[in-house]
Amino acid sequence: MEAPSALFDTDLARRRLARARQTAYAGFLLDRLVEDLDDRLGAVLRSFSSVLDLGSPAPAAAQVLRARYGEARHLRLAPLPEDGGNVIVGDPEMLPLAAGSLDFAVSLLALHAVNDLPGTLIQLRRALRPDGLFIGCLLGGATLTELRQSFGQAESEIEGGISPRVAPFAAVREAGALLQRAGFALPVADTDTVTVRYADPFGLMRDLRAMGMTNVLTERRRTPLRRTTLLRAAEIYADRFSDPDGRVRATFEVLWLSGWVPHESQQKPLKPGTAKSRLADALGTIELKPEGGRSL
Repeated sequence: MEAPSALFDTDLARRRLARARQTAYAGFLLDRLVEDLDDRLGAVLRSFSSVLDLGSPAPAAAQVLRARYGEARHLRLAPLPEDGGNVIVGDPEMLPLAAGSLDFAVSLLALHAVNDLPGTLIQLRRALRPDGLFIGCLLGGATLTELRQSFGQAESEIEGGISPRVAPFAAVREAGALLQRAGFALPVADTDTVTVRYADPFGLMRDLRAMGMTNVLTERRRTPLRRTTLLRAAEIYADRFSDPDGRVRATFEVLWLSGWVPHESQQKPLKPGTAKSRLADALGTIELKPEGGRSL
């Protein structure tokens, strides 16, 4: 049986991120997510001795993590070489980490672009000690829906077909199920929508390039984009997704995931039949008993 082909060209993704960081990296979305991470960490009432930033496109979370866990050993698995201690350049799909070597891992805007997300989460779960925590965010299925629809309609009209331009991001239910599949306990998945507005669709396209987030799908079209198709897509975008002031919207759906490595100290669900009160009493309803005496 042949192995499935890779969805993403990871070498191309690194080159495009390198180009973006060498010029004027557009870090507004990552900065927003670092703020959200800081808020979420406010509810985590424990300390950690070792902290990993897993694959985030830039070290933007370092200040928050060091402020909260200053005594911990801080590691970063970076997609590109960068200054700073304890930085390893590597691939999230091949974690160079010993089993049980960490107790906290964070990943921002990285895991939606790995080819084997279940495998990556399983590796991360093994690298975390019992009662270790993972918190991460990745782009969800509604991300850039306006751009996807506009290019799809433009290509259908002008070229008679559609080429893949926006990655098939995960849905929140799928993401939560993947945490369970990887062996995390107490998994939580929730979603947040960030809407960014631009003077025109070309502003969005410039920002995507400056974020290193242009098309790296392996099945992408290899021929240059036709100018007529581009202009028609921009026209459709402006017609369908503009506000009354003429500015256009771009949606970034962010899926937040968290899970703990199982530990005996964690809360566990009660076994069937061990409840000390009836659901009917809690709801203030009448419990019906059919023939045979079994409650409904």
